[in-house]
Amino acid sequence: MHTQWIEQLRALKLTGMAAALSLQWEQPTTYADLSFEERIGMLIERETLERENRRLTRLLQRAKLRVPASIEEIDYRHPRGLERPKMAALASCDWIARHQNLLVTGPTGCGKTWIACALGNQACRRGISVRYFRLPRLLEQLRIGHGDGSYPRLMAQLAKCEILILDDWGIQKITAPQRADLMEV
Repeated sequence: MHTQWIEQLRALKLTGMAAALSLQWEQPTTYADLSFEERIGMLIERETLERENRRLTRLLQRAKLRVPASIEEIDYRHPRGLERPKMAALASCDWIARHQNLLVTGPTGCGKTWIACALGNQACRRGISVRYFRLPRLLEQLRIGHGDGSYPRLMAQLAKCEILILDDWGIQKITAPQRADLMEV
């Protein structure tokens, strides 16, 4: 009977709940003093947590961030001019809700890519879809898309993400067709 219930939960794609219920059956003394409501609550919490974790994993995989940076790892002792209150405000992701753009500038090697990826990671943790591209690679994909017919599909993918991180601006000169593609993006 227990196995049947576990299989039914899995068939309903309630894998977190199935795992938590299995655990309750495997360790009955641990859960014996809990009420029905408490045990159901634990099952629901586990399912919710597993779904949130899967969503975060999916968002991070789709983001294709160049480095696994996070806001919590910022070293403010390094002389980059980063201000803790300003970074905290950016980490809140309010600028995204206000549809504002963010431009990270600085000399080579100062950590622009790292900061952009940390902010992208933070956005993913808040359930916001992100996509990272090196600008030369994106422009190349768009050029190829014009030739092989994949341009509309790529543009649709770009339109779906809430944050688009474009890195490595200024490495190469942008042509007129590339400028037009960027305006479309």
